[in-house]
Parts: sequence; structure tokens; C-alpha cells
Amino acid sequence: MWAEDDLGPRTVPCLQSSTEPVDGKIYLMYHGTSRVAAQQIMASGFRQSKDGMLGRGVYLSRDLNKASRYPLNLAEHERVVVRVKVNVGRVKKIDHQGHPLQKTWRSHGYDTAWCPPKCGMVRSGLEEDCVWDPECIKVIDIIYPTKDSCEIDCGQTFRVFY
Repeated sequence: MWAEDDLGPRTVPCLQSSTEPVDGKIYLMYHGTSRVAAQQIMASGFRQSKDGMLGRGVYLSRDLNKASRYPLNLAEHERVVVRVKVNVGRVKKIDHQGHPLQKTWRSHGYDTAWCPPKCGMVRSGLEEDCVWDPECIKVIDIIYPTKDSCEIDCGQTFRVFY
């Protein structure tokens, strides 16, 4: 099980995944990836995907549980979660398959596309965001899953690197 460690008071707002983001705000988000890709992100920053459910952009989630599942083809111990702060700019809600702006939201002046949870866009039913400009995303740290040696069969705890 993935859970965030207690880092004390937050400096970046953590908006619940079911709450619609407000244009121009900065939010805490997560990006699940491999350890190798995380190191590349730390060295060179994020790059847009060429395509996806929402078209080009950087795919993130405000739901740590969602991000911790990626990449789907890797075992959990090979995955990490990059914790970031994101200036969402102008946000377009994409809440159903076949939405008229599903892949063209950027050409209509939006900076982020947001799929709310349980809207039918994502198989898991969890929230997802697609941010057009990687420069709007700032890495906070990387969360590595580790087994807690003090407890048996207790799930996952985290080691955080800054």
C-alpha cells in the first residue's frame, strides 16, 4: 500500500482529487514512473508524452494511489512516485469519453485537462490531469516504496529523497 509520509505542514495546497481545480492555482500532484525515468526527470525535467487519452502533455494525478500504480508493467518495488507542484493555469474539465475537447483542449487556450474521478474516462475511476507545459511542473522529491522491517505484512512505507 502506498501512503505519503508525514512531512509536517504543507507549503503546496493538496486539493482532494474529487474537487475541481481552480484556474491559476498551484497544487500538489504525483507522477508514477520507473526509477530510471525518475532520475532522468530530476536531471532534465519532464517531457510531454506524444499522445494519450487527453493528447500530448505530462500526465499526473492528485491521487497518490493512482500515481503509485504506474508504470503498469513494472513490479511495485521498481516504481517510484515523483511528487511535484504544478501551476495548472487554465483548466478544462474532460468528464466523458468523446468529449469535444478531449484531445484539443490546448488549441482552445487551456493549460491543463482534468478528468474527475468516476467520470468514465479512466478505467481505474481515479482522477487524472494532463499538463501541457512541462515548465509549469516543479519537482519536490521522489517517493521510493520500501518494506517496513519493523512490522510483518504491513504494506508499504516510504523513503523520501530531496
